[in-house]
Amino acid sequence: MTIMHSLKSALAAIAVMTVSSGAALAQFPERTIELIHPWGPGNAMSVSQVIAKAMGEELGVSMPVISTPGAAGTKGQKTAMSRPADGYTVFDGYVAPLVLQPVLGNADWVYSDFKPLHAAVSNAFAIGGRPNETRWSNFEEMMAYGKEHPGELRYSSGSRNNLPHMVIAKVLQSYGVVAQNVPYTQDGNAVKDLKSGVLDFSFINVGNFIQDKENINIMLVLSELPGAKASYDGAPSITDLSIDLGLSGLAPMGWTWWIVHKDTPDDVTDKLRAAMTAAMKRPEVREAIEKVGFVPLDWDHTDYDTVVGPVADQLGAMGNALKWEEEELKKLK
Repeated sequence: MTIMHSLKSALAAIAVMTVSSGAALAQFPERTIELIHPWGPGNAMSVSQVIAKAMGEELGVSMPVISTPGAAGTKGQKTAMSRPADGYTVFDGYVAPLVLQPVLGNADWVYSDFKPLHAAVSNAFAIGGRPNETRWSNFEEMMAYGKEHPGELRYSSGSRNNLPHMVIAKVLQSYGVVAQNVPYTQDGNAVKDLKSGVLDFSFINVGNFIQDKENINIMLVLSELPGAKASYDGAPSITDLSIDLGLSGLAPMGWTWWIVHKDTPDDVTDKLRAAMTAAMKRPEVREAIEKVGFVPLDWDHTDYDTVVGPVADQLGAMGNALKWEEEELKKLK
């Protein structure tokens, strides 16, 4: 009787544990979920807060956005990766920390080390000049001028060897134009020098443009997305000029995917995916994103490999454009 009683007790305990485990999984999430954002406060973080708020409402929990800037976005990604793979930490995976920094040898992960939830937004950038420029009236005329005056044009992509620098160098290479990139620690200083005539053209993000439309002439939007073109009041884009940069996955520059650790349980991941998909479909969410010039993206987790997979090779090609620029400038000295 004692053995039989012990066996029954053990079986009962196992049954209770099984039910409890299933209940715990079914109840996810039971507490706050944090979104780790790799940049400082600004428009990008504000947009993430809009999405996170809606996603938290879908899940029934709070979802604060934690700004963790540093090391070109890799500090935030490392922070997210150090957390338990339980679904309570989501990373705002911009192309720079997710793909660019590994290509440059500054990170030891690849995009397939993570599970995607859904694409969030594109923060497309553009090439801008001064409205009162007399040497040219559009981008192609500026390229013709640059070809006739090798090394004379001065521009800025912010810091050197970043994504804007790679893309602009690729554009210039496609036209055979050699120009000098002037680095800045803050985008605002580059825009200031653009307006004063120190620079001939510059990398411009949506925030720069919205804040100072009267003093910036957008000559080329570096994105194929119609929404990106609209963000810059219909300025010409790479599609209008038939410029083939080989950027199928990078065409919407500055995209971000919300991702989780690859060991996150599938059932938990599915709940997060469903909540983000629902959040991205909300009209008020899309309206808030577009209001600050960002483009809401409709790619879901099934598009992740198709969009992100080719990017490493494309960045390698753009890295070659940087080498080309450097070598051509040396020839002019």
